[in-house]
Amino acid sequence: MPTPHEPDAAATIRRLLAAKRIAIVGLSDNPSRPSHGVAAYLRSVGKEILPVNPNHAKVMGVTCYRSLKDIPGPIDLVDVFRRPQFCAAVARQAVEVGAKGLWLQSGIRSHEAREIARKAGIDYVEDRCLKVEHMHRGRGDS
Repeated sequence: MPTPHEPDAAATIRRLLAAKRIAIVGLSDNPSRPSHGVAAYLRSVGKEILPVNPNHAKVMGVTCYRSLKDIPGPIDLVDVFRRPQFCAAVARQAVEVGAKGLWLQSGIRSHEAREIARKAGIDYVEDRCLKVEHMHRGRGDS
């Protein structure tokens, strides 16, 4: 859900769906994994994906970064496929690199990550699928 300072959840989601450069933390090279399906969809609608997974050199033919700090250039959105206990660290990195938003995928909630995002003033969504929301709400600014 969006942060408490953002009463309009739909507006928050619309802003994040307009992101062009999306870092996907925990992106798997296994096509059967949800992260891979989301990334493939995002690419198909014109988004630039930035894989973040220290276990791979490339995913989907794209350079895979060890951390958000290793990504050159601005990051519009950080999409997270990690267990909740790792989300606060990802949130801190997202803030540190100047990401505009943080999105925790379906089934992932983190009070600590939400508070980090809120205090930094960046948009935050949790426990929702970026692909599903994009498909449901339309392409927007894709």
